[in-house]
Amino acid sequence: MAAQTASVHKIRHHYSAGFIIWTIFKYFTLILVSFTSVLPIVSCVITAFKSKTEYQNTNVMQLPKVWKLSNFAEAFQMANMGRAFLNSLIILVFVLLGSILIGTSLAYALNRFKFIGNELIRNLFTFAALLPGIAMQVSTYSIMSNLHLINHLYGYIFLMMGTDVISIYIFIQYYENLPVSLDESAILDGANYFQIYWHILLPLLKPAIVTCIILKGANTYNEYYCAHLYLQKPELCTVAISLYTFTGPMGNQYNYICAGVIISLLPALIVFILCQDQIYNGIAAGAVKG
Repeated sequence: MAAQTASVHKIRHHYSAGFIIWTIFKYFTLILVSFTSVLPIVSCVITAFKSKTEYQNTNVMQLPKVWKLSNFAEAFQMANMGRAFLNSLIILVFVLLGSILIGTSLAYALNRFKFIGNELIRNLFTFAALLPGIAMQVSTYSIMSNLHLINHLYGYIFLMMGTDVISIYIFIQYYENLPVSLDESAILDGANYFQIYWHILLPLLKPAIVTCIILKGANTYNEYYCAHLYLQKPELCTVAISLYTFTGPMGNQYNYICAGVIISLLPALIVFILCQDQIYNGIAAGAVKG
């Protein structure tokens, strides 16, 4: 009996020691990751309030002696961020609407109708998703140039709507969880295929739509390469392009860049705070299994 008791205490001792070591490692890792994630943001906020001279002569983590709130107004004005926000809003609204309509209707056709070439189209989408976008820019730029879509907001909108393979697959996976009996019942009641898609299936896709809006919206709002390539006129700049106003061969104005970065983050932060419940629910419900 004494031997069994000693064995039990020994097992508990090893279990407690292992549990304590694992807990320390877990929280140390979380603190380290949190610190490395927050550090650039803190540095950006501190730099945004410094003058150019103070930034050049102090450490990035050193607090400014005089907090220059005027940096935000000057950055907003010099980078023409008012126009940039308007352009980004127009692009974002039309790209999201177009991507949702195209993605849901195409996924509806690929999932509900079995025709010759169905699997081929799905495989082509998979192949297109694996190709790096920058590798196809030569041919894409040639097509855009021949169609006279360069330096036009609508041309850039068409381009962004046509590069959303991930959303199509999300919609296809969600359609697979919707029973075909819904379609059959609607057909018996006299509905056509468009009415089934628009009035019955599309409202049921709300979780998947929210997920795609988050993914596509963040990608479109932060996109720089294509916006810089296809929107070369100053009056067509987006928020991502406007931040490069303060870069040049003679040096970079990091205090204005950081101020512009904070300004550009505010709309996304406000939307996240106001809609965080819908965002979390949409991501959780939209993560369907095929």
